[in-house]
Amino acid sequence: MKERQSWRDVRDQIQARLLNGTYAMGDRLPRDEDIAAELGCARSTVQRAMQDLADAGRIDRRRKGGTQVKHSPVTRATFDIPLIRAEVEAKGARYAYRLLSRDLGLPPPTVAASMELPTTAQALHVRALHLADTRPYVLEDRWINPETVPEILSVDLAAISANEWLVRNRPYSRFDLAFCALRAGPEEADLLQIPVGEALFVTDRTTWLGAASITLVRQIAVPGYRIATRS
Repeated sequence: MKERQSWRDVRDQIQARLLNGTYAMGDRLPRDEDIAAELGCARSTVQRAMQDLADAGRIDRRRKGGTQVKHSPVTRATFDIPLIRAEVEAKGARYAYRLLSRDLGLPPPTVAASMELPTTAQALHVRALHLADTRPYVLEDRWINPETVPEILSVDLAAISANEWLVRNRPYSRFDLAFCALRAGPEEADLLQIPVGEALFVTDRTTWLGAASITLVRQIAVPGYRIATRS
């Protein structure tokens, strides 16, 4: 006799399909009753699983409108990975972006260790500046694992930021996050158009798909930057 599935079992199976691209961003999911028939469980079990995914920010549930995978999924446990364009535009400012450098090579040992990469593995190093009303807003220093995100090598990162492309195109299963402050050195001061020694807000984040790293990024924000969370 087949073991009865809990709503958590069903949620995990649907989540796996979201992560492997079976249900891509923007896709409409099958009806609850169709998923229930496929997985051999009650429709109420599927509904409970779907509600949990909706609460986590992975899908949109609309009465009489069906269920759709979010175009910009978020994780709501502690922190939403920000889409910097949307953040700037929400402030009523005009967003712009400038690619500073893009290189494929061996990352420093500290980066390789944080991303759990072999010492011989290459990664894509991207440095970029996000602007609000032509003024520097966030300086970004990012490493991307091409084994997990092979498509990134063909993306025109002068036209779209890695932040925006990854948020819209690469689901993640978890992330590591840390905040700190630092004093602006000569390079940061020049790029952010601030005095040397100015206090800066720094976010360090690594995202993962299962056991594989996706990206490690340091984002350095201008003085006065604020971040908010929801629970």
